[in-house]
Amino acid sequence: MSDTKTFTSKDLVSDQDVRWCPGCGDYSILKQVQSVMPDLGLKKENIVFISGIGCSSRFPYYMNTYGMHSIHGRATAISSGLKASRKDLSVWIITGDGDALSIG
Repeated sequence: MSDTKTFTSKDLVSDQDVRWCPGCGDYSILKQVQSVMPDLGLKKENIVFISGIGCSSRFPYYMNTYGMHSIHGRATAISSGLKASRKDLSVWIITGDGDALSIG
């Protein structure tokens, strides 16, 4: 990690309209992640968000980084494979309880 910021929080805002329900806590999470990421000393081109299914899993669309909206329950497996093959990447998983722990 480096003490030099290579991008700002505004650089992480995508051109996509956020489509969460009014009052949803995901708005706060998105804003805080965008706010904190520049302070981590990562290269923007090395940040990847992988998500599964559900409202929270729209997250990669709203980040101006690399990302993937994957299939139900597979975000962890996909992220593990990506990190194993590309150790230079900072891989983040976004998921909800139904996606991560199985529905039902």
